[in-house]
Amino acid sequence: MSITNNLTKIKASLPENVTLVAVSKTKPVADLMEAYETGQRIFGENKIQEMTEKWEEMPKDIQWHMIGHVQTNKVKFMAEYVSLIHGVDSLKLLQEINKQAKKHNRVIDVLLQIYIAEEESKFGLDENELNEILNQVQNEKELYENVNIVGLMGMATFTENQNQIEKEFKHLKTIFETINNKDAINRFSTLSMGMSGDYKLAISCGSTMVRIGSSIFGGRN
Repeated sequence: MSITNNLTKIKASLPENVTLVAVSKTKPVADLMEAYETGQRIFGENKIQEMTEKWEEMPKDIQWHMIGHVQTNKVKFMAEYVSLIHGVDSLKLLQEINKQAKKHNRVIDVLLQIYIAEEESKFGLDENELNEILNQVQNEKELYENVNIVGLMGMATFTENQNQIEKEFKHLKTIFETINNKDAINRFSTLSMGMSGDYKLAISCGSTMVRIGSSIFGGRN
């Protein structure tokens, strides 16, 4: 099936409140443009240099999402244009994003990445670290005027065990709801969880943003 067909089919299956991030990492601009011509405007990349090259080449009404692990020294290369940074997993990184956004007179939306998987390789905050960051930002708002925490992100364990994946997604949804119930003013809008293999399960567990790559563009190069 073509990218156009894949994308049309997936979009038709998503509920209205769920945002689709087309994960385009390693894919050539021609593939992204086929998705663009089909109406897709949100693309996710995991390498800042590759994302920047695509941003320079492609139409400027695209929202670029950084979905990979971010090193603080690389933030400056995307601060001019990035729409959403998914994987903020430390206060230091949040401070750097704020600093670089300020240089471009921008407010950058971010998601805090929560560690929910039973794997050593995944990045993310535990609940104590999450609360520490939220309290610090709340107490020192004037120091974080150029970042906007819009929600949470998490990646489930890479496993065939659907019960485990469901348990991890539900755990993240509970954290998300707990924060929103605690703070009626600064409510989170985005819960980013679910990829090509598990996005339907993620949506049933409350995801509002899914990151889908291979189901749209085919296997990675």
